[in-house]
Amino acid sequence: MPRYFFHLYNDVDARDEDGKELEDLDAAIELARYQARFTAGETIKEQGRVNLDHRIDIEDEVGSLLATIRFGDVVSIDGRA
Repeated sequence: MPRYFFHLYNDVDARDEDGKELEDLDAAIELARYQARFTAGETIKEQGRVNLDHRIDIEDEVGSLLATIRFGDVVSIDGRA
């Protein structure tokens, strides 16, 4: 199974050194979408704000960029506080 790496770029950049074995890129994208929603939610709870330009980059084992999931791609903001 291929290994994918999920690098988080938000207020503090965090490179994934371990990666995760997943069936295919579609599974990796779904996991990154979940992680982006979760991280955005935690940021909102802690700081009361979220930057929709923050992102998760998915790379393969040789460091090739396969996909980018921006928080704004998976979170929508309705109304105003």
